[in-house]
Amino acid sequence: METNGNRNDAKWDAFEEMMENKVVFTVPIDESVKAGVVTSVKGVRAFIPASQLSTSYVEDTNEWIGKEVDVVIITADREKQRLVLSGREAAKIKRSQEKKARIDALKVGTVCEGKVETIKPYGAFVDLGNGISGLVHISQMSTKRVATPEEVCKEGDVVKVKITKVKDGKVSLSMKALEEAPAPSEDDIPELSQVVSHEKATTNLGDLLKNIKLD
Repeated sequence: METNGNRNDAKWDAFEEMMENKVVFTVPIDESVKAGVVTSVKGVRAFIPASQLSTSYVEDTNEWIGKEVDVVIITADREKQRLVLSGREAAKIKRSQEKKARIDALKVGTVCEGKVETIKPYGAFVDLGNGISGLVHISQMSTKRVATPEEVCKEGDVVKVKITKVKDGKVSLSMKALEEAPAPSEDDIPELSQVVSHEKATTNLGDLLKNIKLD
């Protein structure tokens, strides 16, 4: 037979698991108290400090009475029966999850425009919009040799980039991939005399082999 103590332990087991996994859930605000508001979770009284109600400053907690707030558990003290929630942390988690979903939706090979937001010695970070930015590594800035990123772009420039990799919430971009392959230089084109000499050498070698008699 389940006792009240067992049921209470089960609740706190659930609270601790929710806190560990940063589970976001919704609660109604029941009343305003000093320095925050009060709600209940599974019949247990819970406190939300005014500083944890929102990502913005809360001046009057009375205005929150009756509203529903997305929260996570930030303190679950079984011994003291103390349950503290945070709307601020829940908002951060939701933003992070939404951003990850937008990044995961990006497709490798897509060409897009973005604004250079930061220049680093190793490359440039490009703002693709919608809260997403990616890195154009210095090796991916041009088909030509680049000593510093500033040779190719500067902060505020609008550039075309190709998405080359999306992994672990990071986006890799390339400007180099959009450049046409450079035409071969004169040094790369063999002279006609070299070609003729090569053909002649090949022919002469063939003639020599013909004259060799095998026993």
